[in-house]
Amino acid sequence: MKTRFRVLLIALLLCITAIGQTHITIDNPSTWSGEALRPYIGQAVIFDVPIVVCNNQNGSYIVSPFRRFNPESHGFPESEDYKSTVRINSQCMFSISGINNYHRCGEKIIGLKARVNSTSSLTFLDGKWSGNTRADLEAGIPDLGDYRLLVCGFNVENYFMTWGSMGADSYAEHQAQRAKVHKALKRINADIYGLVELQLGDEAITEIVNDLNNALPDRNYAFFHDSETGTSQKVDFVYDKNTVEPINTPAESDEETQNRKKMICFREKETGEKFIYSINHFKSMNTGDEERRIKEARAVVSLYNNYRKNPHIREKDVLFMGDMNCYAFTKPIKIFIENGMIDLHRAFHGDSSYSYMYGGMASYIDHAISNGTMFRQVTGMSGFHINSDEDDKYNYQRSSDETMFRCSDHDPVLVGLKLDSTLVYDPTPQINTEDIFSGNSRRMVIQNAFTEGQPSFYAIYTINGWLVERNKITSPLYEVELPDPAGVYIVTVYYDGQIYQRKMIVR
Repeated sequence: MKTRFRVLLIALLLCITAIGQTHITIDNPSTWSGEALRPYIGQAVIFDVPIVVCNNQNGSYIVSPFRRFNPESHGFPESEDYKSTVRINSQCMFSISGINNYHRCGEKIIGLKARVNSTSSLTFLDGKWSGNTRADLEAGIPDLGDYRLLVCGFNVENYFMTWGSMGADSYAEHQAQRAKVHKALKRINADIYGLVELQLGDEAITEIVNDLNNALPDRNYAFFHDSETGTSQKVDFVYDKNTVEPINTPAESDEETQNRKKMICFREKETGEKFIYSINHFKSMNTGDEERRIKEARAVVSLYNNYRKNPHIREKDVLFMGDMNCYAFTKPIKIFIENGMIDLHRAFHGDSSYSYMYGGMASYIDHAISNGTMFRQVTGMSGFHINSDEDDKYNYQRSSDETMFRCSDHDPVLVGLKLDSTLVYDPTPQINTEDIFSGNSRRMVIQNAFTEGQPSFYAIYTINGWLVERNKITSPLYEVELPDPAGVYIVTVYYDGQIYQRKMIVR
């Protein structure tokens, strides 16, 4: 009997071991569904791909084989990119319990071993955590290339000096907010800050500037004095007088919102080069307010077109930044693109860029947009993800956390500049860097085929010569969606009297 029991026990252990080694392979997250886990309910499995934390609010974790993004960050409503993002967001999402230590959104679990409770629920058993940790961000800001000037756009989430109106509810809360925001600004160490959601007047911005100057003796920060006071929000500039100087005074637009759309021309002292910096905070993202943000976008473009012609300015290079309260593929941003501007988030990071989290989906509503001549002088751009990936319980009102993390609900957006007005475009148009597309991503990019006042076009043909579409190229970094059916296509660009072609394969 003992021998028989021993044999059964060994068989049971072997069975458990075999179950624990069941590997789940996800070849294509856009087509893989959690339904594939149904045969393994009640068992332990190991995922062969990294699993990403997509939501961590209040200690409850949602994970997925990929980062989940707001659909309007990937495509206009009703577009295939939009629809596919909606679809894959819902089909590969799992709640996961058993995680004891705190982890940020964007952290990955390598070799996740988990017990399958249902097709949408897991229990963490083992795995190696990697990437996007607090330690990673404390090590320094993202790589922005070989820049001379660092520009930061940052919504500091109601930095107010009157308690209980907006922001802090008490002096003690404000001191906690002050410490966290200061640590973030100090870590960034920018030449120019465009700050959003400051209290109107000089008191709040004076405190920020004094704290920076005390902490960074090599800097000599200044700001533009504001004669108005009150308990409403404003945007404003903080700049280092050692590296840049303003030309003339800021211009602003009060379309829809006052004190929230400003621009100024800065001259770099080392080189004498200039550029216009525009910082903005558009109307909040409430239902029915998009038309108001459309008006604001048009007003900012109009302000720039007038401001750059000022005899004291005479400068074309422009960088628009700020919390515009709209996603990448919305009508207000389309207005900038239709006026020949370039979305730097997409130019440098494509579909992976973000600065804000809502409902477990990453997106960017904090923009960095340049015109074509400015784009040549941008060495790099990135969100500094110290806030959006954090659990909100670490903000200054809900915790005693004294780090820079979750000092706001928005990430700072950083742009590296190496100003050089003599730079010219590569005269040869470029049609994408990849020529094979698989899954749902079929977006390619045409570069260097746009000049203001000089029409250029692209056309897409099947391998048999049938015309699929033909349209005008309207920006220096122009995105085109390849056709849905798999096949071989010829993309043709007509620019400056020349024809450029490239073969594209859609699988």
